[in-house]
Amino acid sequence: MSQHPDHDAIVAATRHWLSRAVIGLNLCPFARSVYVKDQVRYAVTTATAMPDLLEVVENELKLLAEADPAQVDTTLIVIPDALQDFLEYNDFLFFAERLLGSLRLSGTLQIASFHPQYQFSGTDADDVGNLTNRAPCPTLHLIREASIARAVEAFPDAADIYERNQAVMHALGREGYDAWMRGTGEDDELPEALKSLGPLKPTRNG
Repeated sequence: MSQHPDHDAIVAATRHWLSRAVIGLNLCPFARSVYVKDQVRYAVTTATAMPDLLEVVENELKLLAEADPAQVDTTLIVIPDALQDFLEYNDFLFFAERLLGSLRLSGTLQIASFHPQYQFSGTDADDVGNLTNRAPCPTLHLIREASIARAVEAFPDAADIYERNQAVMHALGREGYDAWMRGTGEDDELPEALKSLGPLKPTRNG
């Protein structure tokens, strides 16, 4: 896969979103560990056509399945030049999931989805709750099932993550979220509106 001409800027924007939104707002309590251990692979593709994009997904699924988890625990496939329409992205995601099954990697890996225009079913496009899954670029997150299983053991309230995340976004509001994302510190104090929600805490050390 040839390197995207804006690779460094795209990775920087993705890392900022991870550190500031996903980790900083505790949207995923499992994310900090792999981030600080530098176990996240950023695969920024130049592909734009569906067959080429699926080839990228196939290669990255195989790579992750074969990689040492201590080196690469999870992969973000970042697609800056295609699938900007969320419905088109969802169509692509369907084929990516089929590919996962055809490679017999279901149960070993799974795919999570993020998009600049992400919209949960039954919500309006401008619903602030959609921000929980809005990344700078269309992104597929390849995750090891074993890592999820370990994380769920550590976080017995993991099933409440979606509800808490929605509460976070509605407490912040769009202006509050935008202001938070303009910051740069990974360990900044949370906005006052979020302090009463509290973080999801592990029951043991991961």
